[in-house]
Amino acid sequence: MTTTPTTPTTPVGPGLPTTPTPPIFELAVVLNGEPRAASVDPRMLLVEALREGFGLTGPKIGCATGDCGACTVRLDGRVVKSCLELVQSAAGSEITTIEGMAEGDRLTPVQQAFCDRYGFQCGFCLSGMLFAAEDLLARTADPSDEEIRDAIRGNLCRCTGYQNIVEAIREAAVTRRCATTGGV
Repeated sequence: MTTTPTTPTTPVGPGLPTTPTPPIFELAVVLNGEPRAASVDPRMLLVEALREGFGLTGPKIGCATGDCGACTVRLDGRVVKSCLELVQSAAGSEITTIEGMAEGDRLTPVQQAFCDRYGFQCGFCLSGMLFAAEDLLARTADPSDEEIRDAIRGNLCRCTGYQNIVEAIREAAVTRRCATTGGV
């Protein structure tokens, strides 16, 4: 008599059939500056692992197609939409989420400007907007409004109408320039 290997199963409830137990993947990363690990389903998207495996709430699941920007993170120095990244591709990576952007207890100039200029309301788009702004200002010290609008394209906001976001990024650019030139 031969036996066939079976997939482990998990009961779904009393008297109900069982479902296959998903495989487990140990995801080890440097998350917001700290070495972390979580057991996750290897079929997960990175945004799901960040929320379910690591318990973070900053990256949001919005569209799951990379269109809204709510799931944006920095992955090994690149700004990416984490709903487009499979969890296995992030193994061993350095990941920064919105929770890890601040410099200790101090907000970054971009974060502070978003607060001061009411650049967000509900906060759903905030990850995408902040990472897009940080990325732009790292490349362009004095961006035009057109450059700012181009940089935040691909991030949807349903609350602000974008003008306060543009003003916040403009203010952050001034603050950063003053900090590097000693206020001149």
